[in-house]
Amino acid sequence: MPSAEEVRDLAVHALDEHKGQSIETIDVRCQTDITDYLVIASGNSDRQLRALSEAVVDALRERGIRPLGTEGGAGGDWLLVDLGDVVVHLMRPETRDFYQLERLWGELPRTREQDGR
Repeated sequence: MPSAEEVRDLAVHALDEHKGQSIETIDVRCQTDITDYLVIASGNSDRQLRALSEAVVDALRERGIRPLGTEGGAGGDWLLVDLGDVVVHLMRPETRDFYQLERLWGELPRTREQDGR
């Protein structure tokens, strides 16, 4: 069974490979028992958000990891992939600006991935 860090890294890699934007991870272990990491990324269209979600699910399935669930979908500005120890939030930039999830979690440890690595 892969660790939470391995699942997080696989998700981030899949997002990066499929041109996810402003990818950020937040370590929430000290604030909640629900999950260990949040991964947040942006996409410019509904189609791109769906493609990013599918890329994450496919990359993890290749390693034998099945998502606990997915939320959002056609016409959605916010998609969520629940991987248990990692929850991936995919949002259009304007939705991300409105909800400001990063700000809600305060000064918890986080990593910002460089766009276009």
